[in-house]
Amino acid sequence: MFRKLRRVNQEVSREKCIEILKNEPRGVLSVYGMDGYPYGFPMDYFYDEKVDKIYFHCAKKGHKMDSLKENNKVSFCVYDKGFKKENDWALNITSVIIFGKIEFVDDVNKKIDIARSIGMKYSPSVEYVENDIKKLIDVVQILELSIDYMTGKLVNES
Repeated sequence: MFRKLRRVNQEVSREKCIEILKNEPRGVLSVYGMDGYPYGFPMDYFYDEKVDKIYFHCAKKGHKMDSLKENNKVSFCVYDKGFKKENDWALNITSVIIFGKIEFVDDVNKKIDIARSIGMKYSPSVEYVENDIKKLIDVVQILELSIDYMTGKLVNES
């Protein structure tokens, strides 16, 4: 169903993909947008290795939500900061591409747990995260991405 990587010599392991998902701060979520145009946008996220799912938070209304209600199939791309080999100008970047389906999380306790996990990825202050959750949990939509297919690739930009 999903295409295998054409340049298999550049493929990275699942473990490397998971490392990138756990450590990088954001990626680009792409949906099947309005009028058939793809719609991609940067998103903060949290990867939960225990359940192999990715979680996002967003507003309850807008282009993204309208698109997801029509078609919940998405792709999500995350890439690392890259590195340069000694005496080389080109950047080497590892990217992860995920195909999957988004579900809306509506259970309040699950929303709070996920919001806490997302918040703690980005903020060292438990107090700040807990205050944000109290203020915003009713106006936030949590999205759960179930992974159908994941691949990673190391590319030299030269």
